[in-house]
Amino acid sequence: MLLLEDEGDAGPGDTSGGPTVDNSRCYVCHINFDGEGLTKIHSKVGVGCEDCHGSSDAHCSDEDNITPPDRMFAKEAINSFCKGCHPDAKLKGGKKYCTDCHGKHQLEHRTRRWDKRTGELLEDDKVRMLTDEMLNQR
Repeated sequence: MLLLEDEGDAGPGDTSGGPTVDNSRCYVCHINFDGEGLTKIHSKVGVGCEDCHGSSDAHCSDEDNITPPDRMFAKEAINSFCKGCHPDAKLKGGKKYCTDCHGKHQLEHRTRRWDKRTGELLEDDKVRMLTDEMLNQR
């Protein structure tokens, strides 16, 4: 399915009912992306979370969620990354970013916020799964 098509449109390259990529590792914490437009379209053509965000092993194994994913995209980096796979894509109607039309692809509620360029933790609600005592026992 082409990204330029609406989610529900069946067009050339439509893989409805076909295999999708397994994003279950990410959906453990990010279930809100299961069925989200951009994720769904990419999944149908075999492009999963890890293809864009890296394996993010440290992020996935951090129960306190203070380790960022391997790759995040600041607004100004979105278009150049998307054009790596979609070089002929054009912005229309005064839109500035690919995600202006192709899904927000962001968390609605955040308890952590990182600088998407550097990975530095900017905001943190300080809620931890592991206590200091548990960490010291490791």
